[in-house]
Amino acid sequence: MHPTKIASMVILKHGSKYLLLKRAKDPNIGKYLPVGGKLDPNETPMACAIRETKEETGIDIENPKFCGTLIETSPVNYNWMCYIYIAQIDDMTPPDCNEGELEWIDESQLATVPTPPTDWHIYQYVKAGRHFAFSASYDANLKIIEMVDEMEGIKLNL
Repeated sequence: MHPTKIASMVILKHGSKYLLLKRAKDPNIGKYLPVGGKLDPNETPMACAIRETKEETGIDIENPKFCGTLIETSPVNYNWMCYIYIAQIDDMTPPDCNEGELEWIDESQLATVPTPPTDWHIYQYVKAGRHFAFSASYDANLKIIEMVDEMEGIKLNL
């Protein structure tokens, strides 16, 4: 049995640009994703989002806006429940990060840079101001099988 890890992720945004992390570690090595990480014991998802943003970027955020959840399941040790937030930040030179390289990615580039297969849908819903509850299923090789919008009861195109 593989326990589910609980995490928070924060989409850092300025205008039409997103400050994303090009991961240097597994999972998702070489892919661009929001900053974030696992909840500590007795920590709320929002407190985790604020802490992880500070730890990974040095940026202080206050009151990030909750956007939705992403549940990822697989028959191997890749099972996550992730709370997704967004925070508006100032334009700045991307700070150093021990998890990889932070880069500004324009909204127009999101479909062309390597991201986890779930993230394009997340950005579309966030841009439209829509809350979401997504579930994604993977096979034993961590290839995505399907993604469902549980609020609408529909499968999403991958």
